[in-house]
Amino acid sequence: MKVMIICLQRNVQKKISELLKEQSSLKVIELTEIFNVSESTIRRDLQEMDEKGLLTRTHGGAVSIQSTSFEPSFKEKEIEGHDEKVIIGKIAASMIKDGDTILLDSGTTTLEVAKHITAHRVTVITNSIDISAVLANNENIDLIVTGGSMRFTTRAMVGSITENVLKNFRVDKAFIGTNGISIEEGVTTPNFIEAQTKKVMMNVSNKVIVLADSSKFNKVCFSVISPIRAVSSIITSGNLNKETLKNFEDAGVEIICTEQEE
Repeated sequence: MKVMIICLQRNVQKKISELLKEQSSLKVIELTEIFNVSESTIRRDLQEMDEKGLLTRTHGGAVSIQSTSFEPSFKEKEIEGHDEKVIIGKIAASMIKDGDTILLDSGTTTLEVAKHITAHRVTVITNSIDISAVLANNENIDLIVTGGSMRFTTRAMVGSITENVLKNFRVDKAFIGTNGISIEEGVTTPNFIEAQTKKVMMNVSNKVIVLADSSKFNKVCFSVISPIRAVSSIITSGNLNKETLKNFEDAGVEIICTEQEE
């Protein structure tokens, strides 16, 4: 009997590992339904897998080890899901009105926002050298560049210099990029220093708008930027299921879901 229990346990853990490769994060309640076992049984399995280094336990579930620390480069992100990012960028840019003060976080999706701003007398603060280069040619933009230490991977200026500059301002809207977003773990990114800079951006903004393509949902990365309650709106595209949409709306977050252009 003991051998049978161990075999069943190994099969459950193997299946959990397979599911994490597909979804990157899982909830205890979901796993109890999948395997038709108690929450205490699932929690025990997750604890054992965490101790073996097969996953990372979180409040109410688990995330893939690889997903928390993996960080694609700017060039890789620029190519991946480009069409989705253009659509999100256009929608976000349409939310910028004449006379607005805004923060544009560094990133490939926020870069698309910069390319499509049509409003006049807009003040833009950014920590992105790429966004700065685009907006430098826009006579309708009052541009403020934060300075700071540039990260090669994301081409974002981060750190204490960047944060100290940001703390001197209060803006109408901040457009923030992210690597992961979930109800339980909030808005996350792989790098701790970059997370702190994004956090300051959110703190000095009246309205926080997160730009996240559908692949970022229910994904959890290493460093927490903010809880989900700090987010005003999320602009996304792609096929998000109704349950995911409802969960975020129930948490008080407006979801702006775009349709992909033909």
